[in-house]
Amino acid sequence: MSTRVEPLLPLVEVRNVCKSYRRGNQEIPVLRDISLDVGTGEFLALMGPSGSGKTTLLNLIAGIDAPDSGAITVGGVNINELGESELNTWRSRNVGFIFQFYNLIPVLTALENVQLPLLLTPLSRINRREHALAALDAVGLADRIDHYPAQLSGGQQQRVAIARALVTDPLIVVADEPTGDLDKKSATDVLELLGKLNDRFEKTILMVTHDPRAAKKSKRILYLDKGVLADSLKEEP
Repeated sequence: MSTRVEPLLPLVEVRNVCKSYRRGNQEIPVLRDISLDVGTGEFLALMGPSGSGKTTLLNLIAGIDAPDSGAITVGGVNINELGESELNTWRSRNVGFIFQFYNLIPVLTALENVQLPLLLTPLSRINRREHALAALDAVGLADRIDHYPAQLSGGQQQRVAIARALVTDPLIVVADEPTGDLDKKSATDVLELLGKLNDRFEKTILMVTHDPRAAKKSKRILYLDKGVLADSLKEEP
């Protein structure tokens, strides 16, 4: 007798999403009827030329921007139906952000930078410190907690940013060109860390990158070209 195992529902469901921006009197379409599922624990890379809509799609899934039409559901929540205050709360609890240029506060230590997202939670000061210490330990920086960003290498600063993204234990981690400002060695280290977080801690990661070597560290690659999603880029005739 066999037991049928039901597949897990997608963590992220994007359905028929369109997005345009206005430039003067002109409307510029960025995303055209995008539909996409991202499974729990998946490591997905989005590639494509500049202006293809990669970062726009990432921002829509993260609740930073809203689509013109279509729906985006994350963890069973239709984020397009949330009011501004509800969306801010949802985003602070469910999305971890990693940016190309780290976005660390120069006058705060590594530990203080990592604690920042926890200021929006009901955790006590002692618990915020414990969570931040655990996150820094997870990225291999337990010995750098009192260092300021200027005292850290680019790769170490990005590790602090990754710890900050993880400290709230978010549903998804969105990374926008996380290795774009790093040398080859630091970029490799950061990508290996993201892979470990995905494999060991089953973190769902959505990464935008222009670097094929970075994309290969993911478990699935999708391409955006002129606002259309595909499994591969079409060659120009």
